[in-house]
Amino acid sequence: MPARMCHARAIALVMGGASLALAVSVPAQATGHHRGPGHGHPAPRHSGIERAALARGDGWAAAEGSTTGGAKATRDHIYTVSDRAELIAAFADAGDAPKIVRIDGTIHGNADAAGDPIDCEAYRTDGYTLDKYLAAYDPATWGTTEVPSGPLEEARLASAALQKAAVEVGVPSNTTIVGVGDDATVIGASLQVRNVSNVIVRNISFEDTYDCFPQWDPTDTEKGAWNSEYDNLVVTGSSHVWVDHNTFSDGDRRDSDQPRYYGQLFQQHDGLFDIVRGADLVTVSWNILKNHDKTMLIGNSDSAATAAVDRGKLRVTLHHNLFQDLNERAPRVRFGAVDSYNNHFVATAGSVYGYSYGVGMESRIVAEHNAFTLAAQVDPATVIKKWKDSPITAEDNYVNGRRTDLIAVHNAGVPEEQLTRGAGWTPVLRTRIDNPHAVPGIVDRGAGAGRLR
Repeated sequence: MPARMCHARAIALVMGGASLALAVSVPAQATGHHRGPGHGHPAPRHSGIERAALARGDGWAAAEGSTTGGAKATRDHIYTVSDRAELIAAFADAGDAPKIVRIDGTIHGNADAAGDPIDCEAYRTDGYTLDKYLAAYDPATWGTTEVPSGPLEEARLASAALQKAAVEVGVPSNTTIVGVGDDATVIGASLQVRNVSNVIVRNISFEDTYDCFPQWDPTDTEKGAWNSEYDNLVVTGSSHVWVDHNTFSDGDRRDSDQPRYYGQLFQQHDGLFDIVRGADLVTVSWNILKNHDKTMLIGNSDSAATAAVDRGKLRVTLHHNLFQDLNERAPRVRFGAVDSYNNHFVATAGSVYGYSYGVGMESRIVAEHNAFTLAAQVDPATVIKKWKDSPITAEDNYVNGRRTDLIAVHNAGVPEEQLTRGAGWTPVLRTRIDNPHAVPGIVDRGAGAGRLR
């Protein structure tokens, strides 16, 4: 029977002289009991997806061992959670033992100890307000050559630290996190799969992990930019991770609806899903990533220090995912050997489109058997963006139903950025390869949260 973590200790975070009661720590007593009629509704039924392990040969996460998550969990390490405090308590109770954590309903990352949603006002401290910040760092008076500093920037940092402690949730090793039914949702939280191994994330809608306190940087590009923190999901320094049948989006907080300050978009979102800092052996399958700007980084820096960690790692497989109305980074790759096949990329009329594949430092992308459905305003030459002189394999891809040599089209349309053919390796960890003609229908019908039974 599933157990529910029902008691978590709310601790006071004291930063910058202000305190905020949030359930962000381990439970005072990690107790669980069966959910049943005494709690207002019957216990949810188990489904076969909860103990599922990654199939043999299914992408890089199937290499050098297996990815089983919590498939071997004992009965006392199966949890059903419906708020943030219960989620954290379940992780703390089981530690690194195999565990299944079932998300039932909607979990808010920006929530109080009772699980009720809170807004940005709850995190503000040391006199921070957006109006004061805008007045202090207006380029007309502050200038454009230095990043903000001083009391208002310090207050922003203190406020941001309070939100960070609330919304970032660490995931232990040997964990399966799975949504119950077709409506399991995580809003405003950032799951951190950091320096662990053997994690499975399935059947969850991740929405709107927003930053209450973006920083203004007048030195970022010629016009300056607002920069924010938090992705819905971050895999950093971890190995054997399978992310399957989830939906990632900005939810109801669309960038297009946000205000502009100093002439630039007040950007409260960072990425949707990043794989960085020595992460390795990751399979990303049957997900929807949609309606976002900077989507997915595989490798986050060109620096020598980062290269020392990332070389030989960042091996990632992307297959049968729907990338819909994304501006860029689907994905942008540094150092990694990335196999991207049987994905459907969609750019509809009126959407903002920059590129899909970003060829970065020492990347080795193999992009094969994918389908692109592009509106008339999108030039197929921009599907690939060259950031560094790294080779890429791109074969048997279709654009609007026609087989298209993406490298040849790019080199003809963007002659100043000539791509080099041949990533130098051949993927072998694939369980099925669909005809790219059929990929739009197959992926659109099967990808995303709520499809598994």
